[in-house]
Amino acid sequence: MSAAQRRRQLLDVATRLAIEQGFHAVSVERVARGAGITRAVIYQRFGGRQGLLEAVIRRETSRALAQVTESALSGLETGDPKELMLESLAAHLGAVRDHPTTWRLVLIPPDGAPTSLRRSIARGQALILEHLTRAVRPAIGDGSSGEAELTARVLCAISDEYARLLLTDPGRYPPERLLRHARRWLDDVAFAR
Repeated sequence: MSAAQRRRQLLDVATRLAIEQGFHAVSVERVARGAGITRAVIYQRFGGRQGLLEAVIRRETSRALAQVTESALSGLETGDPKELMLESLAAHLGAVRDHPTTWRLVLIPPDGAPTSLRRSIARGQALILEHLTRAVRPAIGDGSSGEAELTARVLCAISDEYARLLLTDPGRYPPERLLRHARRWLDDVAFAR
């Protein structure tokens, strides 16, 4: 196994343990056993448990941010605002469905989550909020950004809750159902005249 493959394997084992049993369950011994290697390999690659956890956090939060960036709303002035929002939401829900491990860690942090994970999530949320505020500003005609920021916060909260529903009960809340609900909500509340 190459060094990159071994690293990926160890991060995968540690991530799975954290999600299934909480961060407190991630130990050098358990990860080594799960990967079929000696503890020395983990110490060589990560320096120990803390380095391993930090690597898991960096990898998963980077993945989440990259996926959000790919599905981000670029601006509502380039077309029908409702349809652009729904396209962005569909792309985001597709990423959540296709990468549930990453999104569980970010949206439903397991027990014992390190402070560094919470800080990383907060930084990502701030970037997303800033981007979404700029994207919705032209559609609501808010030069001061106060209403645009409030709108962005509501859209972020709805998107996060849809994603959590998809993660926790995908049979009951598949993306199609969530998108139908979002369309009705946008028709009835956000774009009601």
